[in-house]
Amino acid sequence: MTSMITLPSVAHALRCAAGRTWVYGLLGGLMLSVWACAATANGLDALEQFMRQAKSGRAQFSQVVISPPKEGKVGRSKTSSGIFEFERPGRFRFIYQKPFAQTLVADGQTLWMYDVDLNQVTARKQSQALGSSPAALLTSSSDLKVLQADFVLQSEPDKDGLQWMRATPKSKEGQIQSVLAAFRSTDKGPALAVMEVQDSFGQRSVMTFSAYETNPAWGADHFQFKPPAGADVVRP
Repeated sequence: MTSMITLPSVAHALRCAAGRTWVYGLLGGLMLSVWACAATANGLDALEQFMRQAKSGRAQFSQVVISPPKEGKVGRSKTSSGIFEFERPGRFRFIYQKPFAQTLVADGQTLWMYDVDLNQVTARKQSQALGSSPAALLTSSSDLKVLQADFVLQSEPDKDGLQWMRATPKSKEGQIQSVLAAFRSTDKGPALAVMEVQDSFGQRSVMTFSAYETNPAWGADHFQFKPPAGADVVRP
């Protein structure tokens, strides 16, 4: 199978051979707990505190991908779940457990996607694959000004008891139109609750997070990926 990846959204970045699932990197995101020492004034403040406080993290996620309606029919949705881990700058791992086992790993140089059932690995240069993606947005530098070089960042009105912010890529060449992130106030500070990605194909991906762990301790090789023995490795 040939995998296509431009990964602002992993949906159009790495596709399974049987056309079975689209993996959103959100990736692109990704998203974990945000702890701060005081309550935040708005969603943009929460993002900045997240970037300063969470050097690494782990969370469980549930993701719903909604396709645009066609010919008057209601858009279809697909649900998946798993574990997300990250370490700044630029290292992360999505372990999709349901409905199919897949692993997406960024080691700082290469973006790997492993389809367990197919025993197939797709590898791309991370700098080319990610670009202005949700993953780049939330797992890059700890400096908000670095993100502002690639994104227009703004706070959104509070909704559903959450503080929201929007990131819009400055580049018009990518597939991501906008990213919404929502933060929930806790006694430990704001925590990232939701990430919603809208792409140029009309697809919407909504990811929610739970069981947060901030700055976990793991080995230096935690985000290294070695293709399993016998796996077909594709480097498009």
